[in-house]
Amino acid sequence: MENSEGKLVDLYIPRKCSATNRIIAAKDHASVQINVGDVDAQGRLTGGYSTYAFSGKVRHTAESDDSLNRLATEDGYLKGVFSYQK
Repeated sequence: MENSEGKLVDLYIPRKCSATNRIIAAKDHASVQINVGDVDAQGRLTGGYSTYAFSGKVRHTAESDDSLNRLATEDGYLKGVFSYQK
C-alpha cells in the first residue's frame, strides 16, 4: 500500500521463491535469502548484487543448490556448472 506521497507503508512485503515462483509465507522459518555480489576483473565488489530467495520446501527437498546453480548460470555468474538433461 502507498501513502499520498507515493511511499510504501506496508509492514510486511512477501517474498517469492526464486526457484518455484511461489510466495514465501511469513511463518516459513526455513527459507533463506542469498545475495550474490557483482565483482570486477580484479575480484573487487562493485556494489551491485543479485538476490535469490528459496522457500523451506525447496530446501527440504535438497533442490536449493541445483536451483542456485541454475539461476546463477542464467544471470552470468557461473559458466559450465549447471547442465540440464532432458
